[in-house]
Amino acid sequence: MTPQPEPVQIVKQRRDATLQKLAHGVPFVQFLGIQIDRRGDELTAILPYADKLIGNPMLPAIHGGVTAAFLEVTAIIELSWQMIWQDMEAGKFSEDAPRIPLPKTIDFTVDYLRSGLPRDAYARARVNRSGRRYASVHVETWQDNRSRLFASATGHFLMPPRDG
Repeated sequence: MTPQPEPVQIVKQRRDATLQKLAHGVPFVQFLGIQIDRRGDELTAILPYADKLIGNPMLPAIHGGVTAAFLEVTAIIELSWQMIWQDMEAGKFSEDAPRIPLPKTIDFTVDYLRSGLPRDAYARARVNRSGRRYASVHVETWQDNRSRLFASATGHFLMPPRDG
């Protein structure tokens, strides 16, 4: 007899709880106010506008360091999400589980394409390569129009050791 599939609500709750645990493993996420929107296995990071994010009030423009941090956090969350997907789907994570280990940045290069305006920003990451020890990720961020990026980045990461 084949096992019954889990109810969709249980699967969604497990995915959302795991994503929350993952995002809370990066303290800078709370400081910047970054939110993660999940649709299936696709993640979009959202940086809600706040006055504290402005670096040049004369333009005004989002600070370059904030933009870089937003891109790096997006890359780390996406990479971690892909790393734990199979274990999460198998129900191996619970709210009592210890913190999810995160990849460590080796290098991160940001291309600033235009000024980030004083409004919400969005970012998505694509994992180019992910092995046992090393991963490469590309990230893009935009505001009103996905085809008008205001920054992009490429990062290389040291993967945390995997159990078992």
